[in-house]
Order: sequence, then structure tokens, then C-alpha cells
Amino acid sequence: MSVKEGKLTMGKVFAYIRVSTREQKEDRQLDSLRGLKVDEIIIEKASGKNFVGREKYQQMKAKLRAGDLVIVHSIDRFGRNYKQICNEWEALINMGVDIQVLDMPVLNTRDNQNGLTGRLITDIILKLLGYVAERERMNIKTRQSEGIASAKQRGVKFGRPKAEIPKDFIRAYELYKNGLIKVKDVMSMCNIAKSTFYKYAESIKS
Repeated sequence: MSVKEGKLTMGKVFAYIRVSTREQKEDRQLDSLRGLKVDEIIIEKASGKNFVGREKYQQMKAKLRAGDLVIVHSIDRFGRNYKQICNEWEALINMGVDIQVLDMPVLNTRDNQNGLTGRLITDIILKLLGYVAERERMNIKTRQSEGIASAKQRGVKFGRPKAEIPKDFIRAYELYKNGLIKVKDVMSMCNIAKSTFYKYAESIKS
């Protein structure tokens, strides 16, 4: 919101949709906007590696003003690198721009009713997700390296590597452990069955 002639006014609502390649479809992200009031939809086909090559995102950012809202389907639409995502999040917030992440309702700075406290909680959750994802990647690599070295010493030959737990599940599971969402929310966000939820959860615990 912004102040105009002594009254609070809502800014424009932008929806940013990104797919990594020209072959990928943006239909799922567009469908998630149904029922929402959106003033402008920005669709970009660009890698999530960094922000430099995302021309349409930069053009949208140049239009943003305090009180505006940016909607994304998921937090990784900002990019793959969580340090960059956190930096971009803070940059938008410092501009006075609100952010709404559709597949993770707790990440919504506009609808939060607790003012600065609510925004602080949102920022902490975002950083927690980034930290957990980065640590999990490091732990997986460490466990893999140690396991491979140990197995090679025992003369073990390797076949097909075991699939890693999806990043989306790791992020959602951390929210579940902190009591912010329920099992059914994790299942919906990650599009998995309950049996898969418990299988992944057991793998993380071990």
C-alpha cells in the first residue's frame, strides 16, 4: 500500500511466470492465477541460474513502485541459487514491494496481519528454507563422498545411484517440522502420496 492524498491505496499487482526452456509450458503457473486480481502478467523463458539474463524480469522490476505486489507460483521462479533468491527478496522488500508465493501461503507479505512482526517471520522462514536447502545439498554431497570412499575400500561396485529427495520436499518438510503446515499441505505442495511423504521423511531422519 502507498499513501496518496492522505489515503492508503493499493498498488499494481504483477504476476511473474518463468520457465527454463522454450519447450517448457507455462500453463500450470497461469492456472494458479485463476481467481486472483492481476494487473500485468510477465512470462519469461529463461534459465534460473542468475538474474542478469532475465530481461523481462528486469523490465518488470523497473516498473515496480512501493505498494505493488509481485506474485510467483513458487519461490524457485526467482532462481535456483538461494543466496540470490534471498538477496532479490530483500531488494524487493526494501523497495516497498510485497511478495506472494502461491504454493507456500506463509510467504505472503501483503496479507500478513501482524505488520512488521509478520514480515519479520516471513523473512526468517525464507532464510530458513534457503539455509536448509543449502545445508541439505552439502550434507548429501558429504555423505555421498564418504560412502563412496568407504565402499570403494571394501571393493563395492556401483550401479545406478539412488535418487535424491526433491528440493521442494526438503523445504516443505522443514515447515511441517516447525508446525507451520500439515502433512496434507506437504503432499499438495510436492504432489506426492502420503506413503511417499513418510518414506522421504524417514530418509531425512536417517
